[in-house]
Amino acid sequence: MLDKLPIKDFFLLDSSITFLNHGSFGATPVPVFEEYQRLQRELEKEPVEFLGRKAASLLQQSREVLANYLSADRDDIVYIPNATHGINIVARSLSLSPVDEVLTTDHEYGAMDRTWQFLSQQKGFTYRSVEVTLPVSSVQQFVDELFSTVSKNTRVIYLSHITSPTALIFPIKEICQKARKLGILTVIDGAHVPGQIDLDLEDLCVDFYTGNCHKWLCAPKGSAFLYARKEVQHLIQPLVVSWGWKAEVPGPSRYVDYLEWTGTRDISPFLAVPAAISFQREHDWQTLRSSCHNLAALANEEISSLFHLEPLSATKDWYAQMISIPLPGRFPSEVLQQRLFNEFKIEVPIVPWKGRTLMRISVQAYNTRRDLEKLIAALKDIFKN
Repeated sequence: MLDKLPIKDFFLLDSSITFLNHGSFGATPVPVFEEYQRLQRELEKEPVEFLGRKAASLLQQSREVLANYLSADRDDIVYIPNATHGINIVARSLSLSPVDEVLTTDHEYGAMDRTWQFLSQQKGFTYRSVEVTLPVSSVQQFVDELFSTVSKNTRVIYLSHITSPTALIFPIKEICQKARKLGILTVIDGAHVPGQIDLDLEDLCVDFYTGNCHKWLCAPKGSAFLYARKEVQHLIQPLVVSWGWKAEVPGPSRYVDYLEWTGTRDISPFLAVPAAISFQREHDWQTLRSSCHNLAALANEEISSLFHLEPLSATKDWYAQMISIPLPGRFPSEVLQQRLFNEFKIEVPIVPWKGRTLMRISVQAYNTRRDLEKLIAALKDIFKN
């Protein structure tokens, strides 16, 4: 019986690989994957019935489950393929002029940096990155430093909730609350958040928030969401114009109409999200997440001590299941990553960031202390001379 298996046996990962890179693309448990395939087979049995007549109600039901999980209203979220798609929707929708500024930090995901840079060249607004003092230690200091750089032209603050290169949890609630008081829009990239830390969208006081379901929530690839609070939904324009624009039979909201249906595609990943939520609830994921966090903290302590390099954060409150740890810059990042995989069968990303070499370790429920011991032993072997 599947419910008698150890958690690691629910995943289809190659057992010969020490997989410490859940953060890149996630991994889907067998019961969730089976529901995903069931939905695909149902679609193929009668595509017109499934996509032409049932899709809207099926998506609405799925959105309701996800909205409850995120503490949001069902019609304030819409399914999209990934968080990159979500940031593009918002960034391209906002009417920004040459006098406006979008403020961010030096910890953002490269693809999103390129999105804002591209649009700043097209529209003429300023996209400005501020340096975060490391190691991070005080929430108040972080917030004060960020807002000390706000100018009279700052129209938008764009940040990651959990950063991609440095795996730090930014104090988004405090930032969004202060931004709201100043009349500054907040656009938050939560690609790594759902399933890794608790998320209450209404409590965050955020304007726009996008997150992936296919990473830490373990849903099928290509499932993500975009949230917009009702008061700012009128700012959103369709990234792809389709039947939802000037819909003859309007749906639950113009926001959902504009974004949900953009043409024929497999919506099975979206419809399988409730199965991923159920899987984690049935397996006491809160407890498993806590255990993973403790393993990440242990890895941070041991590897930082091994190389005598200062961690990126003063305490373990600044990260969850994903941790970026500085390494000596003796090898190019791609060479070190290839050696770990080719020689030791360890899948872990090595990230070049601002002149540093960072190793980003993801600890998911299927990982054990033994996995981290293998990694540390491999690092000792590679750096022994």
